[in-house]
Amino acid sequence: MQVNRTIPFPKAMVGEVLFCSALLAVFLPVKIYPFVFLLASMFFLWDSPALLRHYWVLFLMIFSGYAAVIFLAVRPADQQAMTNFLKLPINFTFLYASVGWLAQRDNSRLLRLVDVMLHIALGLTLLQLLVYHQATGFRWIAGAPTSAHGSALYRPSHFFWGLDDKNMFGARIALLGFAYLLLPVAKSRSIVWWRILLVLLLAWLSLSRTPVVALVIGIGCLLWVASSIRWRVVLGAVALLAAPFIAQKVVRIDHIMASNDGMGVRLVYWRAFFEHFTAISPLGNGFMAARDFLGQYAKFYHGEPHIHNTFLTCYLDFGVVGLLSYLLFLIYFYRFCLAKQPNSRGFWLIALLPLLAIMMILYSGYDNDIILYLVLVFLLGSTHPEAVSRLKGRVG
Repeated sequence: MQVNRTIPFPKAMVGEVLFCSALLAVFLPVKIYPFVFLLASMFFLWDSPALLRHYWVLFLMIFSGYAAVIFLAVRPADQQAMTNFLKLPINFTFLYASVGWLAQRDNSRLLRLVDVMLHIALGLTLLQLLVYHQATGFRWIAGAPTSAHGSALYRPSHFFWGLDDKNMFGARIALLGFAYLLLPVAKSRSIVWWRILLVLLLAWLSLSRTPVVALVIGIGCLLWVASSIRWRVVLGAVALLAAPFIAQKVVRIDHIMASNDGMGVRLVYWRAFFEHFTAISPLGNGFMAARDFLGQYAKFYHGEPHIHNTFLTCYLDFGVVGLLSYLLFLIYFYRFCLAKQPNSRGFWLIALLPLLAIMMILYSGYDNDIILYLVLVFLLGSTHPEAVSRLKGRVG
């Protein structure tokens, strides 16, 4: 495999523009991102001198192929099911084509462009959230009392950027926001505090617990690994002092079992999954099986196409083959990244923690946010081979 290949300027710019366009396209209210993903994928495959071969690609193909068989054989294709299924081949093709393209070129200039695009994306995200809050008279600027109040912030009439769903928008803020604050870590071994504060502000304004919890996990681990023993003591003390606030204002523990609370809903769904595990075929119950399964077995059901856990959803929909192949895809993708830069084990682990945290409470597994995050993490970690432990003394 060729590495750091120099591409003629016009051709290089086409690929980089397509890559950045794909990054911004997922935020547009008009869903043009599948077209952008496909266009970018075709260019990346054409521009790559060799097709990428790795175990993670094999297990991704097994998962995709089995999902296609289950979709065609088990479930009638209504409009919602067809729309959701098309995400799978489009998003996974973009992942394969992007990573294969990035692995065979010099991405230094692309990294700078991605930094600019993330500035734009998160700047418009801040504007969108402020518009939502302004429409409610900023009454929930200090936090929403319940999950239902948080969802009420997202008024379709004021939507112009990102997503009009609290949990999904919050997850996108967490993933792309964490990539945004990891960029200077990978590029110059620096922790930039204003980036951390900006991303945490966006997570707070989203009124979703998902991004705040995921970011606290990711940022906490990053600071812990990069700190000396003395500063780890300080971090531990801060964590203990902040725990009551996080439990009350972020997790909203007083309402966690309510039927209109997002976490309460998840607990009901997960309980139904485990209590009626024998009602799930080892081959899977079919694509988007949560609709029938939760409608029959859950204490209440709000119509979601998944069970609010990527891995439980994989098993419910695609059985043992789907869950096992998806897990092996993630494991071997991590090993692929690690082989690219063996000295950056800490970086790869820290980068994957927020993703895993969100996957435990959201996502179907083939969503565009997951794909973009994996691509961005590979771009960051493979461009600048720096160990996170070298961040000591470089905080700025």
